[in-house]
Amino acid sequence: MTSQRPTSGKAGSLTACAAALALMSLALGGCSTSIADLPFEAPSDAPERSHDGSSYPAVHDIPAPRDQVAMDHAEQARIEKELIDARDRQAHAAQNSDRR
Repeated sequence: MTSQRPTSGKAGSLTACAAALALMSLALGGCSTSIADLPFEAPSDAPERSHDGSSYPAVHDIPAPRDQVAMDHAEQARIEKELIDARDRQAHAAQNSDRR
């Protein structure tokens, strides 16, 4: 028969301290500098990095208005009719397969 020792308060506090340190290191890791921003010597055959200042797309730049409409009314009505017909065929096929 083996006896088990109760865990001491030191072991519990040591575990809590280790967990706190791990969480803090993860939190502080998000504040670190990106490796791409660090100065380094690039290989001689590497393409030059652009330093344009903004690495995000210009979301407020609106494209020029179109000179023609994407779809005229007749074409839109034809496509809507085709989609409605396809939906009806699928609904009919689903009803027939449920009956079997």
